[in-house]
Amino acid sequence: MTSDRRPLVLRRVRLVVWITASAVSILSVLLVLAAWKNDRTIDADKDVTVAEVLSAGRLRSAVSFKTPDGVTHTPRLGVLYPTNLTAGQRIDVEYSKADPDLVRVKGRDARVAVIPVASVIVVVWALAIPTLIVVGRMRRESEAFA
Repeated sequence: MTSDRRPLVLRRVRLVVWITASAVSILSVLLVLAAWKNDRTIDADKDVTVAEVLSAGRLRSAVSFKTPDGVTHTPRLGVLYPTNLTAGQRIDVEYSKADPDLVRVKGRDARVAVIPVASVIVVVWALAIPTLIVVGRMRRESEAFA
């Protein structure tokens, strides 16, 4: 790479790092806000029932439950806050009567997402800040020699 292009490339690298770290941070916060909004929707018109866990994963677990009108629901997006569930398990769930596909494990809410989201943000910036510092120094050095 020619020495006259190096500062430009390093400036672009810094910009990409800033944009990426900021975007991940913003999206992470939006994730918690969306979970909080879902919780408010459930709390506004809540009912509680027993559901069977059909499949369980760290990020998504499928459940099936009946509402008082006798309709069986298997929410397409699964249950909110699905950690530590096992297939075949019977659990209490809270759901929105207005939208039975919006269902969460009873006793869990958006607070369970705060620590993982905060961890992601901390790790992203723990990687981004040293990268920004190193790239900034490299850019200043290359500009000084140009």
